[in-house]
Amino acid sequence: MKFKTRLIIAFFTITLIPVLLSSIMIIVLGRYQIGAIDKAYGITGTTVESLSNPMQVLSRVTEKPYRELEALANESPENLEDATYLDEFNRKLKGKKAFLLVRKERTLVYIGTDSEKIKKITAQLPEYGESDITSENGIYLGGDAQVLVKQIDFLYPGGARGSVFIVTDVSNVIPEVEQFFVDMLLCVLTVLFLTAFALIVWIYKGVMHPIEKMQAAAGNIKIGNLDFELKPDSSDELGQLCASLEDMRKRLKDNAEEKVAFDKENKELISNISHDLKTPVTTIKGYAEGIIDGVADTPEKLEKYVRTIYNKANEMDLLINELTLYSKIDTNRIPYDFSILSVNEYFNDCSEELSLELEAKNVEFGYFNYVDPGVRVIADAEQIKRVIHNIINNSTKYMDKTKAKVNLRVKDVGDFVQVELEDNGKGIASKDLPNIFDRFYRTDASRNSSKGGSGIGLSIVKKIIEEHGGKIWATSRENTGTTMYFVLRKYQEVPVHE
Repeated sequence: MKFKTRLIIAFFTITLIPVLLSSIMIIVLGRYQIGAIDKAYGITGTTVESLSNPMQVLSRVTEKPYRELEALANESPENLEDATYLDEFNRKLKGKKAFLLVRKERTLVYIGTDSEKIKKITAQLPEYGESDITSENGIYLGGDAQVLVKQIDFLYPGGARGSVFIVTDVSNVIPEVEQFFVDMLLCVLTVLFLTAFALIVWIYKGVMHPIEKMQAAAGNIKIGNLDFELKPDSSDELGQLCASLEDMRKRLKDNAEEKVAFDKENKELISNISHDLKTPVTTIKGYAEGIIDGVADTPEKLEKYVRTIYNKANEMDLLINELTLYSKIDTNRIPYDFSILSVNEYFNDCSEELSLELEAKNVEFGYFNYVDPGVRVIADAEQIKRVIHNIINNSTKYMDKTKAKVNLRVKDVGDFVQVELEDNGKGIASKDLPNIFDRFYRTDASRNSSKGGSGIGLSIVKKIIEEHGGKIWATSRENTGTTMYFVLRKYQEVPVHE
């Protein structure tokens, strides 16, 4: 799950779930407190909405006593002069946070409380006949009084005007309503806490688990341990980061393995060079010492010794040139000079040179060209010639037949020109054939053969052909011979439409 989606879900979760759960809990608590209020104060019909208006609840708490007093004032007003009766009635009101006041004309004849606020209350009491009060409402006296007053006007038996008041203290909300608001606050805070905690755990697990995996991976990479796998758990941003880190690990591991292989190849190259240079150097030293010691005491011997030294020096020069060329090709520093070549003209010239070189080595040479005169290719003439010479030198180097043969064939194969160089040498074993174009690979692993080269000749050939946009391969049969194939793409002019 994407991190953006997580944040959207978290937003709606922390917005909607607390509201929903809080509403449910408020309703449940409200119903519970309504039951408690109805039972404690002997009222009915209290609603959740009325809990938000404590004045309405307090008004309804004294509704029943108000009706009793109203009936008494109409039927037996003389009882309102009975102190014993008034004390008994007042005791009932005290349980409802209320008390009784009785006024005759302008004089308070009964006060059912010893509150210090009585003077502030009596100063604000309405006059006889001024209030329009029912059992469900009353008059709120503010200021320092903070009471709800219900007034009943009546006439005493002697004709005097009287008023009886039920005074309810509203300075403090009734305990059940107060508890309701406290519980409601606690519920809301609990829901918010649990929702936030659940979201934090959810986001923490979704974020920290992949981060911990990446930290462990980074620690392994730091100490050079690349032999592990970092699998992403998801396709979100962190999963993509895990995948990128895994790609980085693979590349680092590949680079490390390539470096190890490169170091190994360099060591092998140094070993090959040492071996390949040692033979001609030893020969040169031996013949030079023979000349110095006078062993070559005839003109014929002297000429033979000098020619041998010259040939071995040429071998060393060719090896050094080969290594220099390989270094340039391997670092992509060889300058190619591509041009459009006529296939027939180029390979006809090339065959003439090869014929002379191979004749001097007593190698029979055959040239076969099956390409039409107008066929051309784009190539570096010098480098393609190097390819052909490297392949033929390789053939003659490992030739084991008394009557050596080398054939050059040039064929048209559609969009390509295919060149085949065939020999009748000792061939290449099938197990070695897939590796002959690898750097430093030698079929003569023991290096006992004095004809073993540096192992880079065919790798140079492959590099040159590939950079010409072609490919090279070989077929071989042991004790029969080897055929090398390479192809070059034809040059085709693009017609210009006028």
